[in-house]
Amino acid sequence: MKKIGFLSFGHWTDAYGSRVRSAADSLLQSIELAVAAEQLGVDGAYFRVHHFARQLGSPFPLLAAVGARTKKIEIGTAVIDMRYENPMYMVEDAGAADIIAGGRLQLGISRGSPEQVIDGWQYFGYVPREGESAADMARRHAEVFLDMLKGEGFAEPNPRPMFPNPPGLLRLEPYSAGLRERIWWGSSSNATARWAAKLGMNLQSSTLKDDETGEPLHVQQRKQIEIYREAWKEAGHQREPRVSVSRSIFALVDDRDHAYFGRDARDQDYVGFIDANTRAIFGRSYAAEPDALIKQLAHDEAIAAADTLLLTVPNTLGVDYNAHVIESILRYVAPELGWR
Repeated sequence: MKKIGFLSFGHWTDAYGSRVRSAADSLLQSIELAVAAEQLGVDGAYFRVHHFARQLGSPFPLLAAVGARTKKIEIGTAVIDMRYENPMYMVEDAGAADIIAGGRLQLGISRGSPEQVIDGWQYFGYVPREGESAADMARRHAEVFLDMLKGEGFAEPNPRPMFPNPPGLLRLEPYSAGLRERIWWGSSSNATARWAAKLGMNLQSSTLKDDETGEPLHVQQRKQIEIYREAWKEAGHQREPRVSVSRSIFALVDDRDHAYFGRDARDQDYVGFIDANTRAIFGRSYAAEPDALIKQLAHDEAIAAADTLLLTVPNTLGVDYNAHVIESILRYVAPELGWR
């Protein structure tokens, strides 16, 4: 059994064939897709965050809106780029959104990927400290964020406050109990998977990873998951961790599916560079008729090892078609693989 969610990048473009022409389209359709997914029985609605791009950049208003319109579905990110984040303000935003959603947030955070502009975090007012890389800065922001989510007081109260204070040092408000255990780290390497386990974060592994062994992506991810779980055990955490992997999976069940994805050429992994020094392996897409798709997915070792599968969706094709893509996986594929 697996939790199955969708992952949307929230693209919008005023181009031929796009049903998402503006930021308003992207945001409002993201909410509608989450509502439709919940009705289909999907477990999670997740959104990718990119800055300086025609995509979803500020996640918390969207997460709060989805939380207000739904009842059961998990609501999350994959991922928020911590190079750009003020961890204190993020604690307040996350706490408010989680309370609105009734404790359903599952926040994926990470160093993030190369962005649309050079060192975009500097425009947000963040610069790595001396001797620190941008990735180091992201992890430092993450550690502050995690520490503040504990809800412990740290700030000296004003002796003459505008409103009465509770006794002792003050914490950030609103505080949402349990959110600290629903933070995930988007890891592209074995080393950061170990680091995430040590700090008690769940693990997200995407459709790309540092190419550390030259093996297929799903094999490298399966080994990464094993490394993560062993590090979790060594850290002595008392709860069971969660692990997700993301995949592009399309069951070809009607003429639309064949027209959009019947000739998808990304039927194998490929290797490239995400920056000057990082060799990465990018995962294949799965697009086939259900019987063939089931056979292909049965050999994906990372999906088998994870408890949560995030289906990346082509959001510019509109809510109705994306709901169809998700429903096809739930109806024709998931039961045959034991996911449902």
